[in-house]
Amino acid sequence: MPAPLQIGLYVFDQVEVLDFAGPYEVLTTAARVHGRQAPAGVPPLFEVRTLGRTRAPVRARAGLKIEPDASLSEHPPLDGLIVPGGVVTAELDKPDVIAWLQAQCAAVPLVASVCTGAFLLAKTGCLDGLEATTHWEDVEDLRRTFPAVTVREGVRWVDQGRFVTSAGISAGIDMALHLVERLHSRELAERTARQMEFDWVENG
Repeated sequence: MPAPLQIGLYVFDQVEVLDFAGPYEVLTTAARVHGRQAPAGVPPLFEVRTLGRTRAPVRARAGLKIEPDASLSEHPPLDGLIVPGGVVTAELDKPDVIAWLQAQCAAVPLVASVCTGAFLLAKTGCLDGLEATTHWEDVEDLRRTFPAVTVREGVRWVDQGRFVTSAGISAGIDMALHLVERLHSRELAERTARQMEFDWVENG
């Protein structure tokens, strides 16, 4: 019997709430929708947890308090990692965070970012030579700061295989539905969007 896919969402002070809460809602809803039709005793499709630098609470933008489920040193091996955005300046200057991200980029089969989370992935070098996107306000800054990354604009997400990046905030929900399609099926992604009463914008 297959074990649940382990999905982590990195949270930090000044993270954008919908950047992590949108994908969290998509993935947990997908697991719930999937479970309704699964035989009794089948494990959930996804186990989704928030990851913090430590387990100490962090404050998202506008002050929402989040208590991470696990720290960067104690989480299980991941099948997927989502790095949200927000105000990422402080995170970019934390060598231990960047080193952890580098290790995850090398080990995790599917790594995604939302909004300015792309800056954190780009800082590791994992996006060099690839296409990526971010919030429209930050496109030029991403191009200037990381010239080895080909930055696209006017799209909801960019899929480069192991690495998927999305535009700002609500685009992360569209991308997360795309991840559900990749990790399971188109049919489950569509059922999840319907359950959420969300008009899925597939791209462009």
